[in-house]
Amino acid sequence: MTTEKEVWDIAMHVWTTGAGELERMCDYLESHTFTRCVAMLAECRGRVVTSGCGTSGIAARKIAHSLSCIERPSFFLTPSDAVHGALGSVQRGDVAVLISKGGNTREVTALLPALETKEIRVIAVTENMHSTLGLAANLVIPVQIRREADEFNMLATTSTLAVVAYFDAVCIALMHETGYTKDQFAVIHPGGAVGARLARHSDSAAATGEEQ
Repeated sequence: MTTEKEVWDIAMHVWTTGAGELERMCDYLESHTFTRCVAMLAECRGRVVTSGCGTSGIAARKIAHSLSCIERPSFFLTPSDAVHGALGSVQRGDVAVLISKGGNTREVTALLPALETKEIRVIAVTENMHSTLGLAANLVIPVQIRREADEFNMLATTSTLAVVAYFDAVCIALMHETGYTKDQFAVIHPGGAVGARLARHSDSAAATGEEQ
């Protein structure tokens, strides 16, 4: 039976592996690619469409949600639904963020012909720049990790963390680029603990203004 220390050591391994890979991103990712990604999303006058399969799809959903939270209208497109008519939701002026670790995921690459026909700019997130997805994209973000957290180096853990962390940084940069304000956030996020905190801040500011 696994001891408490052994279980805790696993947790330490997972966290230190992830932290190490996030730190390593600063060494191989390039500033001009990041800047261009931010610019493409800031200039988008349509919507940002994200897509991916499996764990990449979960990361894509998170990215779409975070972008929507900062007034960059976004949605996740399920690859299986996309090729059965849902691609009609993608229109000229949109930007697509497609995630595939190997860059040759069949369900994702199947979207490329329609996106090309619709003149949709594609941001690819893949370890393989020479893959089908990498070669077709307008911009490639080569997020690469040496080690997943599991002992078989197979379960998408650290790689997913890295992709999400990259786009977390993109979102923060977009907030600065577009002049996004706390008041804007309060309008679209009235619920939960965050909404309550923003409401208290607003009430406090209003009271201070009345006293003055």
